[in-house]
Amino acid sequence: MGKTNIQKDWEEREFIEDISINVQKIIEFLNKFELSTRNKLSNVNEKLTVLERQVDYLESAFKTVSE
Repeated sequence: MGKTNIQKDWEEREFIEDISINVQKIIEFLNKFELSTRNKLSNVNEKLTVLERQVDYLESAFKTVSE
C-alpha cells in the first residue's frame, strides 16, 4: 500500500527540519571558528609587533655601536 499524502507531508517536513538544524549547526561552527581564528590572529599580530619593536631597537643599537 502506498503512503498517504499526510505521511509524505510529514516526511518532507521532517526532512526540511533536519536540513534546517544541520544548517544552523554549520553556521554555529563557522561563527565559533571565525571568533577563534580572529583571536589567534590578534595574538600573532601582538607578538609580531613586539618583535618588530625589538628589531628596531637592535638596529638602532647596532648603528650606534658601529658609528
